[in-house]
Amino acid sequence: MDVRLLEATDDPERVICTAARCDYSSDYVGDQSFEDLMSTIEGDDLDEKKRTLIGHLLSHGHFGPFEHPQATFAVEGISRSCMAQLTRHRHVSFDVQSMRYVAFDEVDPEDVREGAMVVTPPAVTDADWIGRNQRRTDTDEATVERRREVFRESVTQSVESYQELLDLGMAPEDARFVLPIGTEVNLVFSLNARMLMHVADMRAAADSQWEIRELTESVLDLAAEWCPMTFEYYDEQLKGRKNRLAP
Repeated sequence: MDVRLLEATDDPERVICTAARCDYSSDYVGDQSFEDLMSTIEGDDLDEKKRTLIGHLLSHGHFGPFEHPQATFAVEGISRSCMAQLTRHRHVSFDVQSMRYVAFDEVDPEDVREGAMVVTPPAVTDADWIGRNQRRTDTDEATVERRREVFRESVTQSVESYQELLDLGMAPEDARFVLPIGTEVNLVFSLNARMLMHVADMRAAADSQWEIRELTESVLDLAAEWCPMTFEYYDEQLKGRKNRLAP
């Protein structure tokens, strides 16, 4: 998969701190300089003051100010299965590549056999891979080779059937019903910093499915560049807990 940050709130932690100071300021924050707003916060300079306040907010579960900075990400090449998990999260906005308007009529089924168009789970090729609710763990190389054959033949046949249905005059929106849930899809999604922490709580956890965990870790890496103090604290102090939606 490929994950990119498209757009994001400039200076997000200044926005977070300004919003937080509004809660305790008798004067209108719109008429005050950022320096004045932060004057009572501990720290030798504005960066230290922001770090102090952000740490205080996160440690005390005051997540409201983190709803103001927004970020938009583009994702290429995740499975429809992974997309279904991601889109369960409320308060995240999505635009998803449409299989009604985008047809895969020119994809070579032999390329699909080699790994194109359909995401391949690690268990197809890795004898040591253990997934949730796996029925057996004594997997040998012969079994993995048979998995590979079954998987490759299945997804290739699905794409061949899909393309035949298109040739027979069926609309892409109906022909797509034969495609596997592992079919790749591209999407764009937007969310605020608080919701990103909540998604990470749920989807970067050790018991999450491998693909959405990989996606979430990639988003967190980008978030650490965009909103560094917040996600440094999150990574060191909060990651692994759940339900960051608490007030």
